[in-house]
Amino acid sequence: MKDCPRRTFLKTLALGGAALKLGPFAWDALAAASGPALSIAHYRTSPKEPDGIAEESQRLTREAIAGLGGMQRFVNRGDIVWVKPNIGWNRKPEQAATTNPDVVATVIALCYQAGAKHVIVSDNPCNPAVPSFARSGIQEAAQKAGADCFVMDDRKFKSTKLNGKVLPAWDVYADALGVNKFINIPIAKNHGLCKATLGIKNLMGVMGGERNRFHQDLSNTVVDLAAFFRPNLVVLDGVRVLTANGPSGGNLADVQRRDTVAAGVDQVAVDSFGATLLGLKPQDIGYIVEASNRKLGTMDFESLKPRRAEL
Repeated sequence: MKDCPRRTFLKTLALGGAALKLGPFAWDALAAASGPALSIAHYRTSPKEPDGIAEESQRLTREAIAGLGGMQRFVNRGDIVWVKPNIGWNRKPEQAATTNPDVVATVIALCYQAGAKHVIVSDNPCNPAVPSFARSGIQEAAQKAGADCFVMDDRKFKSTKLNGKVLPAWDVYADALGVNKFINIPIAKNHGLCKATLGIKNLMGVMGGERNRFHQDLSNTVVDLAAFFRPNLVVLDGVRVLTANGPSGGNLADVQRRDTVAAGVDQVAVDSFGATLLGLKPQDIGYIVEASNRKLGTMDFESLKPRRAEL
């Protein structure tokens, strides 16, 4: 466990925020270009027992990030890192509406191994936060891995200039804007309005306000978020995927095993690959097309010659 009292952590956070030069999460274009852009790890089998699934999730996550050159490519000694899973719903991990907690815990462990000073895990869920954090298994797993996992304080959402195409400004969680690095960890799942929830849409979880308004033009609103935040790393959980009745799901019949974790620096490419886990093409998802048109990344993820590992 990494012990960082909350008061000391917030002081450090404030100082870190004053030093940022490259954007809200100090996105490092040099680091992004210094190695492979996409890495995909796949398990040949689908373990059934909980311990087997946990081991699979951990191995896949480590292998996917190793394929990019390791976490030290993205996290420096002393960094404060925000890890953003999907904790949007009061669901159990096997229902595949929230990110696999073992994937999240493994990312946290790798951040500390790379020298991170502190790791924060949070989300602004659609369902009530306290039961959602607990039932997802993410809070317990994150805390055991040494992260500070807390329910967001409504008073800390601050109007922030996004300079987006359709979102000139919006309420953003203020603490999140003070970190050095940002790692997005979505789960691949169906969405009734936009066909898929992947990494770009997962960025809604650091936003406040009336987020239902985003859904009036998802193809542009969430891309405005992607253009503003530019995560240092995206780790896509495809161990289990929700293939229907998303984003909240609930029926285990809608869950399928893909036994896959992908990691990348190109958020458009990661989402484009993620679409295939749901039986879709990148061109089927409006916000992926829009993000590509805005030159935030490529839909042609195969052009990046992804590193692939079969375990």
